[in-house]
Amino acid sequence: MAREETRQGLRVAVVGLEFGRQFVPIYRDHPLVSTVFVADPRDAVRDAVAARCAVAGAYRSLDEVLANPEIDAVHIVTGFADRTAHTVAALDAGKHVACAVPMALSFEDIARIVAARARAGTTYMMMETAVYTREYLFAEDLLRSGALGTINYAKGAHHQDMTNWPAYWMGLPPMHYATHAIAPILRLLDAPAQRVGAVGGGALAAEHRGAGGNRFAVESALVQVAGRDAVAELVRSLFQVAHPASESFSVFGDRQGFEWPQRDGREPLLHTLEAPTAARGRRVTTRSVRAPDRADLLPEPIRRYTRPDPEAGPGALIRHGGHGGSHPHLVHEFVTSIVEKRPPAVDHTRAANWTAVGIAAHMSALGGGTPVGVPAF
Repeated sequence: MAREETRQGLRVAVVGLEFGRQFVPIYRDHPLVSTVFVADPRDAVRDAVAARCAVAGAYRSLDEVLANPEIDAVHIVTGFADRTAHTVAALDAGKHVACAVPMALSFEDIARIVAARARAGTTYMMMETAVYTREYLFAEDLLRSGALGTINYAKGAHHQDMTNWPAYWMGLPPMHYATHAIAPILRLLDAPAQRVGAVGGGALAAEHRGAGGNRFAVESALVQVAGRDAVAELVRSLFQVAHPASESFSVFGDRQGFEWPQRDGREPLLHTLEAPTAARGRRVTTRSVRAPDRADLLPEPIRRYTRPDPEAGPGALIRHGGHGGSHPHLVHEFVTSIVEKRPPAVDHTRAANWTAVGIAAHMSALGGGTPVGVPAF
């Protein structure tokens, strides 16, 4: 099967077109993809995306996609409540699966997905945008070059007010959607989270509790990382926190520190621990840095998708350059991992650990801060 996929090109379906539509033209233009399908129950949205991107076929449901034996891979961008069932169904149908974050909302559902992937033997990748942003790739280059030295302290944060968003956000524990904040740290440390201690704060208003019944407006955690001495702290809020929407991470080594301010549009800071002097000891100098666009890492036909489309107005159906230019990098990694028959960078094992950190953190917060172990899936 893999030989045929390589020769003919992958046939990919994107399921869920609210956010998922941003990926459709990237798949369409990827040189290793031959055919793209879309699926969404909303006729107007589905038809608009299908027409705009000239796809090979449009479906109303995941079931219709899975019934098509010509489709090799499915990118699932559906809601939290359905995601585990959709992922398991696609894996059991023998498809390669890419899935939006988070992987699942419970340890049990993570285990279900891991077991389904083992049965299928196909590829699973969690499409974590935070480890393909320009800022992340810049920090990764600093680490690989040795400029940072040994990372001793890291912090990640994700703030976004979800008032008036779809009902499934109401009552969601903040840490259940924490992968954007913790993933860059764990990827740079190249080690899994092992144990988490967390506390919750703020009395969540009744209209924000929803069916989930979560009572915390914000959750903050300390994460113990296996085999590392680094301190990693994490904060996540969904409601009632007067902070601009932001996803950020910072890592501080014994030579340099990379700090991404918690406000969109601000340039990162690079701190350098200078050599000691007799007069002052050691001091830290700081300068702003601009993380370069890394379209050079991508095939030419999809390089333009790292940057906004200058012709796309505020009401454009599809907008390029989202999440720090990460979208084409995610597509490229997913597609090439299938063709090259290797695990993707964010495979089921990494996805399970990064997702489980937040679940363990909420459990710890409910327990008054008692540390909770992260299962080794």
